[in-house]
Amino acid sequence: MSPSRQIVLRVAVFALGFRIVSAILALLVNLVFPLDRPLQFTVFADASPFWDTFARYDSGYFQGIAWDGYSPAAGGRSNIAYFPVYPMLIRFVGRLFGRHHATYYIAAIAIAWVSFVLAMVVLYYLARLDLPRRRAERAVLLIAIFPFAFFFGVAYSESTFLLFALLAFYLFRIKRWVLGGLCGAVATATRVPGIMMLPALAWVAWRSSTDARDRALAAFGVALAASGFAAYCAYIYVLTGHPFEWAATLQRWGYYPGGAPWLAPVRLVGNLVTHPYLYLTTERMAPYDTLYGVTGLLFAAATPFVWRRFGAHYGLFMLMNLWLPLSSGVFEGMGRYCSVLFPCFIWLATIRSRWIYTAIVVVFAMFYTLGLALFTTVHPLF
Repeated sequence: MSPSRQIVLRVAVFALGFRIVSAILALLVNLVFPLDRPLQFTVFADASPFWDTFARYDSGYFQGIAWDGYSPAAGGRSNIAYFPVYPMLIRFVGRLFGRHHATYYIAAIAIAWVSFVLAMVVLYYLARLDLPRRRAERAVLLIAIFPFAFFFGVAYSESTFLLFALLAFYLFRIKRWVLGGLCGAVATATRVPGIMMLPALAWVAWRSSTDARDRALAAFGVALAASGFAAYCAYIYVLTGHPFEWAATLQRWGYYPGGAPWLAPVRLVGNLVTHPYLYLTTERMAPYDTLYGVTGLLFAAATPFVWRRFGAHYGLFMLMNLWLPLSSGVFEGMGRYCSVLFPCFIWLATIRSRWIYTAIVVVFAMFYTLGLALFTTVHPLF
């Protein structure tokens, strides 16, 4: 076996092994610590200390879409806020093993795990375009143990989105415009923020294309990447009569993107500077908002360094994907949004100081364990 294939195999084995260790840790947490709130649903008819750790919060919506499809509710909340790629994959895989609710949940977990393993391999190849082998492997380690990377191993769409976003960027970087556009289309039809990757892909296409034919193919690739988002909007139009009804549904959930992105961070920093103890001990959501808010601020602070080190394409990807959640005025979900910002982890892998790199690994691992424990025991980390 060639050295390059050995490295890829090592990355894949590490990714799978890390998911297994995380699953065992989640089981132990579920057995030892009480739940913060009652279970919303279970994988099987009865509660399972092992399997239920993978199915929290949004997992029920993904499984419900796979089972029954979309159910718009005029003027109310509905599952059309969740984009279709991940639940449709659950439906396809789940039906191979029979139409049972538990089968669909297990299919959702399997898809997340497979997507994560493949995403780590693609991340390695993408990082190798800019970094030597050892630093590319560092990027894989850092994104895997990021404090909110546990979402990659549960019944959520993050790992599927990450896989196709990485594929889109990698293929665009090597000028495989059509294949990159197809992967981009899958990514933009997987998560709402997926559309925010288009400016970065357009920048790669503009800067990398050479002759007229190449530019035409690059432009087609960008348009193809946007087609996943456009296709879902078209489907929602047929379903409800309004192509952006999914956005209106998000607003009914309490998300109002488009505001000033600095308002929520300024409010958080003010609370932490003026009365941190009182804030953290008297407001129920304060610890969770602090975890998510500080994470968002750190990624925002890293964006100029990523831009300077690797170029505008990675900087734009981070900037746009941070602006959208921060402009909503709430920190809910910020950990998940940051977990897929792979350029930041590639940048962190370039740190030369062994002490700083080791400190980052230790801090990431500590807070990964905390985040996994909070999610497993149904605390409000969504």
